[in-house]
Amino acid sequence: MGMFDPIGLLVGLIGFAMAMFAQAKVKSAYAKWSQVGARSGITGAEIAKRMMYDNNIDDVSLECIPGEMTDHYDPTAKVVRLSEATYNGRSIAALGIAAHEIGHVIQHAQGYTPLQLRSFVYPVASIGSNAAVPLIMIGLVLSYMGASMPWLIWAGVYLFAAAVAFTFITLPVEFNASSRALKALAHGGILREEEMVGAKSVLNAAALTYVAAAAAAALQLMHFVMIAMNQDRR
Repeated sequence: MGMFDPIGLLVGLIGFAMAMFAQAKVKSAYAKWSQVGARSGITGAEIAKRMMYDNNIDDVSLECIPGEMTDHYDPTAKVVRLSEATYNGRSIAALGIAAHEIGHVIQHAQGYTPLQLRSFVYPVASIGSNAAVPLIMIGLVLSYMGASMPWLIWAGVYLFAAAVAFTFITLPVEFNASSRALKALAHGGILREEEMVGAKSVLNAAALTYVAAAAAAALQLMHFVMIAMNQDRR
């Protein structure tokens, strides 16, 4: 069979299927609730500014950027970048997404432990996500050429494990940001009870993408461990 890896192919297909399912859920939820205006009539930018004011945060700027669902918080630059549809939008989806990003701002301001841990792991995880697979592939090629170097494969496995750890640390960070967002939207009277269903739908769908990524990464890691253990037995 040579270097053909049916298990690797299966793992890849499962990961791809989970990612596609999660993306479909996000697009569906966003398409629905971005068309439903919030009765409060405020924009995503306004809820963002209100949440930062309520939490005494005055050192983070707000920017409007092009694209769809390009919203993110950059802790290094201390800026929240909201897509035009979120920044100027008055839909339930826009308010939910804007509030979620400010949830990250509040985490940063309060020193939320999982967020700090994620920042600490990120440099190694970044290297791991880029270097792990090449190291494993080089190790396998050398092995099939007769120059067995299992340590090279294990090095790739450990680096990939750091990347997997990052995806799992990201989960509580994202769920907590959404929890803070929903609490602000509900307690501040921004969204009514029936409108909260839409905000929860959008944020839960977005969270599903992170769950899918973590699950797929964990499956891939287990596969790499199997490969490394098999090479140890050669």
